[in-house]
Amino acid sequence: MPPKSSRDVFLNIPYDKKFENLCLAYVSGISAFGLNPRATLEIPGGARRLDRIFRLIQSCPYSVHDLSRVELDRTRPRTPRFNMPFELGMCVAWATIGGSKHEWFAFESMDRRLAKSLSDLNGTDPYIHRGTVAGVLRELCNAFVRSRPKPTIQQMWAIYRDVRKGLPTILRQAGARSIYNARVFKDICVAAITTADVRVM
Repeated sequence: MPPKSSRDVFLNIPYDKKFENLCLAYVSGISAFGLNPRATLEIPGGARRLDRIFRLIQSCPYSVHDLSRVELDRTRPRTPRFNMPFELGMCVAWATIGGSKHEWFAFESMDRRLAKSLSDLNGTDPYIHRGTVAGVLRELCNAFVRSRPKPTIQQMWAIYRDVRKGLPTILRQAGARSIYNARVFKDICVAAITTADVRVM
């Protein structure tokens, strides 16, 4: 198992265009707490990809799971997305039997829907962000309420705006159109962490 960083957060979110603002909100908000967002985007493909994902989970003392994408996609055959609940299950298993402390947090956009879509989590209160940037930032504050530093919502918004402003340059320098590739995601994280160092005193 790789060495554990006390500041890494496994970020388990849908990778689609409509989720882009919320992705930036998660990265900005997590960085505001002095934490380092990590994601499967960093992992190359291959036969042992699942092993690499699990090693990444093992290296993170925290994980954030957005389970708001339960609807069918528009591409035939129309299917729901199972990656997010699957990776949540890996984190729950690691927290339960892995012999290492791991805190996980479930996020959703709608009240009471998680009780229907994933009833095994009944008894766990999800963080409801209602599909907005403001909601993600607010609920990250609730999830990491014991963390230090303790950024204000205003500081988190400032980080988000700075990252959003710099995004066209990041995409252009990477020759990419999407934020969901390894280099762009890494550059966004670096930008958010660098800005957080300045914005959060």
